[in-house]
Amino acid sequence: MSSLFISDLHLAGERPAITDLFLRFTKTIAPRAQALYILGDLFEYWIGDDNTDDTLAAVVADALKRLSSSGVKVFLMQGNRDVLLGPGFADQSGAELIDDPTLINLYGRPTLLTHGDALCIEDIEYQKFREYARSPMHQQQFLTQSLETRRERMLQMRAQSEMSKQQKDLEIMDVTTSAVDQLLRNHHYPNIIHGHTHRPARHEHDVDGHRCERWVLTDWYQTGGYLLCDASGCYSHKLSQ
Repeated sequence: MSSLFISDLHLAGERPAITDLFLRFTKTIAPRAQALYILGDLFEYWIGDDNTDDTLAAVVADALKRLSSSGVKVFLMQGNRDVLLGPGFADQSGAELIDDPTLINLYGRPTLLTHGDALCIEDIEYQKFREYARSPMHQQQFLTQSLETRRERMLQMRAQSEMSKQQKDLEIMDVTTSAVDQLLRNHHYPNIIHGHTHRPARHEHDVDGHRCERWVLTDWYQTGGYLLCDASGCYSHKLSQ
């Protein structure tokens, strides 16, 4: 038995090759697993579950539905790009929405799953935006607008985000060690799996005499990849287009 972990696919209509890679992954690799965990940013942006004319969303939901119908459990976490992904899409895709963070028993190892952006505490500007974007009141205000208005605003925020990142030190946008250590303490020293930073790696943290493993998932901008975990441990795998 094994479980697969992916994040930061940033699926978008202008990147069809990555969508094709994801669809191939759901047909050839994922069906052999016990569970698939998608830890945020499945889509480049998400304007609401009521956007029923979104062809890409329908294709992705159908692929995940086939996977879940075959017996593979599919778990879905919101990221910073698709924070509005909700129960409508989850129902359509046969996936179960999970909170950020979520603690699971991964073949006998307590493992904390998170998107990872909450750990980037040195990026104060981003953390303020994160709080705004996850506010139920602000989300509701956004969702009352027309789909076209929402799409225009989301594209504007997307452009502003890219511009802002170009002006920041790369280290500021990475996770902060003290935030990781505190998260480990809060959850009694589990291992951690997360995405968001686009810096795939395996890290070890020694906290209060406990050695914890932290896996950072790869993004799918140029190609793709996944983390496979089974009773013997976790192993990173790359995909080629």
